Amino acid sequence: MTAIDTAGTDRTAAQPAGFEARCAGAACRSCRKQGLTPVLDLGQMPLADGLRTEADLATPQARFPLELAFCPGCSLVQILETLPPKMLFGDDYPYFSSFSDALLEHSRKNAENLIQTRGLGPSSLVVELASNDGYLLRNFVKAGIPVLGIDPAPGPAEAAKKIGVNTVCDFFTLDLAQKLATEGKRADVVIGNNVLAHVADTNGFVAGIAKLLKPTGVAVIEAPYVRDLIDHGEFDTIYHEHLCYFSVTSAGALFRRHGLFLNRVERLPIHGGSLRYFVEPVERPEASVKDLWAEEAGAGLTGAAYYARFADTARSIASSLRDMLSKLRAEGKSIAAYGAAAKGAIMLNFARADERVIDFVVDRNTHKHGKHMPGSRIPIRPVTDLLACQPDYTLMLAWNFKDEIMAQQAEYRARGGKFIVPIPSPHVV
Repeated sequence: MTAIDTAGTDRTAAQPAGFEARCAGAACRSCRKQGLTPVLDLGQMPLADGLRTEADLATPQARFPLELAFCPGCSLVQILETLPPKMLFGDDYPYFSSFSDALLEHSRKNAENLIQTRGLGPSSLVVELASNDGYLLRNFVKAGIPVLGIDPAPGPAEAAKKIGVNTVCDFFTLDLAQKLATEGKRADVVIGNNVLAHVADTNGFVAGIAKLLKPTGVAVIEAPYVRDLIDHGEFDTIYHEHLCYFSVTSAGALFRRHGLFLNRVERLPIHGGSLRYFVEPVERPEASVKDLWAEEAGAGLTGAAYYARFADTARSIASSLRDMLSKLRAEGKSIAAYGAAAKGAIMLNFARADERVIDFVVDRNTHKHGKHMPGSRIPIRPVTDLLACQPDYTLMLAWNFKDEIMAQQAEYRARGGKFIVPIPSPHVV
C-alpha cells in the first residue's frame, strides 16, 4: 500500500445516481426555481473549519454531503446542503482576517477609496456585515468615520471591539436590519466581503441590505467569481460555509429582486479571482456591468454546459496531487503544508492526503496552533517550524496567497525547500 491509502471506495469516482435525484428535487436558493442541474459531488466532507483538538481525535468526525449544482432559472451555482449557521460560525470559529498581510492591504485600499469617492466623514455611517476582527473597519475608525460591525463569531467580534471597532455579535438578518433602521442607523455604505455566499437565507440577507441602506447609499460586496472557480479548477473553494458561487448574471438577478441594482463591478485577483459589486437603490449600470453581462452570455455561463466538465477537472487535480505526493513519499522526501485554511481541508480530503503523507501544516494564525486539520488529522504548527524542520516539499494549501507566502518563505526556498501549488494543476515552484 502506498503512503496515501487508495484502498476502498474512491470518493473521486463518478457521481452517484442519487446526486441527480437530489438536484431534481432541490429549489434554487435565489429564484426558488425547482430542479437544479448537477455539477460536482465532493462526497462526504468534514466542516472545513472544524479543526480538531488532540482529545477530539479519539472520536469520529462528522461528515456531511458536499454537492454543487447549477440553477437553469437564474444561473446561480450553489451547494445543496444547508448546515445550521451556529454550527459553522460558533464560539470556536477559527478564522481571523488580520493574520493575512495581503488581505489587510487589500482592505485598506478599499476603505481609503470609499472614503474618497463617497465623501465619507464624521456624519456618515459605514456598516460591515461579517466584520470579523475589525480588519477593514479599523481604517474608517482611524479616519474618524462612525462604523458598525456585525459578526456572529464571538472570538473575532471581541477582537474587533478591543481595537475600537463598534461591533454587534449577531447574524445579519432582515429583522436586525429593520431594528437598526428603526433606531436611525441607516448606512451610507454597507460592506460585505465574502459573506453573501455564506448566508442560508440569501433573499432575506439582500432584503436586509436594502432596508439598511440610505436612499443615496451603496453596498459594496465582494465574492469569489464563479467563472474563475470553474476556469481554474478551484474546487477547494467549495465547502459548507460557501453556499453560493456568483456570476454577474446571478448576482444581478438577486439584487434586482429586492429593489437593488448592480451599477458597477470590478474584477479582483484576491482569493483566486473575485468580483466587487457596487449596488444601489437606483439603476444606472456602468459599462463594467454591461460588458461582463455580455461576456458571461458569450462564454456560456448562463447555461449548464459551461459547468459540465468541472467534475472531471476536480478529479484530475486531486488524482494528480495524490500521485505526486505518493511518489515523493516513496522517494523518502519529507512533506509539510502551508495554510490551515478551509480550502486546504477540502483539498486534503478530496485528494485523500492525511497525516501519513504530510507531517504537519503551518499557519500564522495562533488560534489554530496545537490543533489538527479536519478529516486528515494533520497537526497544525507555527510557521517557524517550516525553517526549524526544513521539509523537502511544502504543499501550499493557501495558494490564493501564493505571492505573500513565497515572499515570507524566501529563506526556506534558499535552503532548497520547494513549494507544491495545487491549482490550476499540481506543480512545483
